[in-house]
Amino acid sequence: MTALLRRFALMTPAAALLVAAMGGGARADISDLFDPVTNIFTGGGSKYKTEITPDIPADDLYNQGLAKLQSKDYDNATKKFQEVEKRYPFSQWARKGLVMTTYSQFEKPAYDDAIQSAKRYIELYPKSPDTPYMYYLTGMSYYNQITSVMQDQTNSERAYQAFTALIEKFPNSEYAPDAKAKIGIVRDQLAGKEMQIGRFYLTRKNFPAAVNRFHEVLRAYQTTRYAEEALYRLTEAYLSMGITHEAQTAAAVLGHNYPDSQWYRDAVALLKTGGFAPEEHTDSWMSKISKTLHAS
Repeated sequence: MTALLRRFALMTPAAALLVAAMGGGARADISDLFDPVTNIFTGGGSKYKTEITPDIPADDLYNQGLAKLQSKDYDNATKKFQEVEKRYPFSQWARKGLVMTTYSQFEKPAYDDAIQSAKRYIELYPKSPDTPYMYYLTGMSYYNQITSVMQDQTNSERAYQAFTALIEKFPNSEYAPDAKAKIGIVRDQLAGKEMQIGRFYLTRKNFPAAVNRFHEVLRAYQTTRYAEEALYRLTEAYLSMGITHEAQTAAAVLGHNYPDSQWYRDAVALLKTGGFAPEEHTDSWMSKISKTLHAS
């Protein structure tokens, strides 16, 4: 009788069933199931042991996450809150865990992760008391990544969308006032990007493209600080194109809304070089916004 067969002979029926369940492909590992000294069947020790994680109450896990958060250990705080959600799905603890997961990621900061967690929360709990906060954290995650107007403004656009959604869906939320303030800043940023591109076209003497950008500032961002300059640049671009009535109207609208502006004084001086003066022509598109344009 071979050594392997002798080992089988010494097995209890339960042990034999375990070996049989391992299949033919596992025969090379059968020796792992025996103690190398006594040759007694052990079941493989820790190699084949199934780890049983003890149950930890949801509030204990949650409090462990809070402790990690308090010590600014954001990675481990996130892990604890994610564990709450994993161990206690479909519970209020899961909902609270996802809120704190989002907050931990935001504070780290891991903004892309925070955005994804917040969006998942909004999908799962669209009417929860914490849903406005998730919109706010989404907006702030984009807002904190806004770059110079010389660079891409995708984050500005997405911050604007998130803050706008918060205000539209939850106008009485405690986060709505700050969201409104942030929208003003974001709109100024987006207007600045349009102005930067418009100025570029102006220096290249691509006047129609420049006009389109300055028109966009007045159409979409007329309450930003760039409205004055946009009207002056339109005066400049139209005058360069020989479309004097539009140049005069741009200057007139500028003077009507910002009479003390340096941009207006510059526009008047620019028109004088061609023998013209500000004059509002009512058939111009700019004339129609004259009464709705306000300084920010």
